[in-house]
Amino acid sequence: MKLFSFLNKKNDKPAYKCSCCGQVYDSLPLCFGSDYPIYYHSVPEEERTERIELKESLCVVDGKHFFHRGQLTIPIIDYHEDLIFNVWTSISPDNFSKRMDLWENPSRINEEPYFGWLQTIIPTYGETLNLKMIAIEQKIGTIPKIKSIEEGHRLTIDQENGITYKRALEIVDEVTRQQHKVS
Repeated sequence: MKLFSFLNKKNDKPAYKCSCCGQVYDSLPLCFGSDYPIYYHSVPEEERTERIELKESLCVVDGKHFFHRGQLTIPIIDYHEDLIFNVWTSISPDNFSKRMDLWENPSRINEEPYFGWLQTIIPTYGETLNLKMIAIEQKIGTIPKIKSIEEGHRLTIDQENGITYKRALEIVDEVTRQQHKVS
């Protein structure tokens, strides 16, 4: 696998050239995500409008499966930005109700983290569905921070210890390759 990173002549920032299609980005893309929890795709397309309620960063399937979107950050130890995945986690009905009650309340940042199961596939991390996560509330207008608490999983280790810029390039290359296959 050949990765490309070079300086953008216009602003001397690292640029990125996708190894599968050759598209050049002005800077290394470091934020990725999913529009829906993986469970969303288990509902037949023709039934989704009837069975799924999706608003902002919240999703309810069949009135009994609750999900919320958050931001999972992996520090890049030798770079000035982090790798970010906007992910979905499941959430209990009680915690979902609490999140709805506190949606516009500034004191929500004082809440204890919410437990959930990861509902997003994160490329290069093996099996990530249903990993143990916690969601930490942020200020109004910001999605929760998601922290992996799955003991011994590479995602947890990388989130706690950070990754190198070289490893970030490998992940970005795999993510863009998978996105281009879908397109």
